[in-house]
Amino acid sequence: MEPLTGGVANDVWSVRVHGRLAVGRLGGRSEADLAWETALLQHLDRGGLTVPVPIPAVDGRLFADGLVVTTYLEGGPPETRDDWRRVAGVLRELHRLTRGWPQRPGWRSSTDLLHAETGTKVDLGAMPAEGVARCRAAWARLAGRETCVVHGDPNPGNVRMTANQVALIDWDEAHVDVPDLDLVLPGNAAGLDEGAHDIAAQASAAWEAAVCWDDEYSIKRLAEVRAV
Repeated sequence: MEPLTGGVANDVWSVRVHGRLAVGRLGGRSEADLAWETALLQHLDRGGLTVPVPIPAVDGRLFADGLVVTTYLEGGPPETRDDWRRVAGVLRELHRLTRGWPQRPGWRSSTDLLHAETGTKVDLGAMPAEGVARCRAAWARLAGRETCVVHGDPNPGNVRMTANQVALIDWDEAHVDVPDLDLVLPGNAAGLDEGAHDIAAQASAAWEAAVCWDDEYSIKRLAEVRAV
């Protein structure tokens, strides 16, 4: 029907399937990556979260030639502190439902990057050595913690809220990592104590710097990571 805004890694359109509004997403991700994401979304839907649910092709496949079609979700972005508290609650439920989930194919967690140099979008070899040292120092503070699936990008544009539900969309950045990375929210809506919030905020800034390096945003985020 028409292109939708917000898709960075994919071509995203509104479509109709048997007369019902849906979302079509076409990208270059591998079949293993798409299998991981669509299985996750089905699992979260069965667990009671409001997420885009894959609509099977006529032969039952959940994706075909890089195309995924999902349900369309109504709603607007969070605006108030109470809205963000609701978002925090949904993120914590995501984390609870995915303990022990396997890593997204080809991805690394923040603590994996204490020793690894690359992982999907991350190439620490492209960053200045001093910046890598700062990022790794931030991630080292997360070492040893339990991991689960994190959404990876819970910004206002990836949340659809109504009076009755909070939906998370755009799972391109989802992977297995430490849950507090998802909980650096406006106004500390997740209620992290001062120490936990500082650890999470520093690790999150380091992650975004590494994932996006070296555009203007990543340089800004790296500047927020304290020197070792």
